[in-house]
Amino acid sequence: MRPTLRQLEYIVTVSRLGRFGLAAEVLNVSQPSLSAQIASVEQELGLRIFDRNRGGVQVTAKGEEFIERAQKILAEVRDLRHAMSSETPVSGRLRLGVLPSIGPYLLPQVIKKVHQDRPGLRIVVREENTRDLEQGLKSGRFDLILSTPEDHPNTIQQRLFNETLWIGVAVDDVLSNDTYGVTAQDLRDRLILTLDQSHRLSRIVYALAAECGGVVSDEYEGTTLDSIVLMAASGVGVAVLPDLYARRQGIYRDEVHLRPLTITNANRDIALLSRRKEADLPGQNILIQSLRTVAQSMGLAVFSE
Repeated sequence: MRPTLRQLEYIVTVSRLGRFGLAAEVLNVSQPSLSAQIASVEQELGLRIFDRNRGGVQVTAKGEEFIERAQKILAEVRDLRHAMSSETPVSGRLRLGVLPSIGPYLLPQVIKKVHQDRPGLRIVVREENTRDLEQGLKSGRFDLILSTPEDHPNTIQQRLFNETLWIGVAVDDVLSNDTYGVTAQDLRDRLILTLDQSHRLSRIVYALAAECGGVVSDEYEGTTLDSIVLMAASGVGVAVLPDLYARRQGIYRDEVHLRPLTITNANRDIALLSRRKEADLPGQNILIQSLRTVAQSMGLAVFSE
C-alpha cells in the first residue's frame, strides 16, 4: 500500500532541500530511484506533489498539504519508535523549537530544572530562525516553540518574559563610555548591525533604527549574534543584542563594550506557543513554570501567570 514511510521520507526530504539530487545524496539512494519512488506515489494518489524545473523543484498547492501531513506522520512514528525502544520510564516527550538568540543562554538551566522536577520528561530541542519555527509548528515538527509571539498568529500563547536590548560597540567607540545607557539620540546616523531578515530580531532592529534615525547595514547581515559582535568589534557599526546574550555571554568578551539601550521600544516579548487546542501537552505546564523561574532568576521581567 502506498505511500510507504520510506516514500514519505523521500518526499519530505526533497521538499526541505529543494533538489532531487541533493536529497538523493542525503538519503544515500540513487537519484533515478528517488525520482521513481516519488513518481509512483504521485501516480497512485493522482496528484502532483512537485513541479520540476532547472532551478530545482517547486511544491504544488496540493503537495504542500501532502507534505504537512507526511511530516506529522513521520514525527509520530519517530515518537513511537523512541517510546518502544527506551528502557527508562518516560512521562512525556516534547519537541521544542527555540530561537538561537535564546536557546544557549536560557535552556541549559531550564532543562536542568525540568529534569529535577520531572525526571521522565524528555525535551528535544532544536534551534531555528523565526520563519522556520513557524513552519515547524504548522507542520507538526514541533509541539511547542519559544519565540516572539507577534510572529506566530493563530497560536495559543503563554507570555513568559520581556527582554530588553543592548548594543555592542568597539572599545574605542564613543558609546563605549556611556555607562548610563544609550539613548535614541546616541544612535542617530549610526550604522547598525543585525541578523538576517529571517529572524524577528532583524525586524525589531529596523523599527528601532527608523525611530532613532540610524541606518541598518545592507552590506552585512549576520547569521549568529557572535558574528555581528565581531563585526562591531572591528568598528564597522553598532550591534544590537538581546539581554540574555548580553548578560550571559557578551559581557565576557573583551573586544567589545556592551551598553543597555534606554529607549522605550528597545525590547521584545518571549512566549511559549502551540497550536494544540485540546488539553495541554504532557509536561507543558512544568516547562512553563521552569522557564519563568529561570528567567526571573536571571533578572528578566517575567509575566505573571
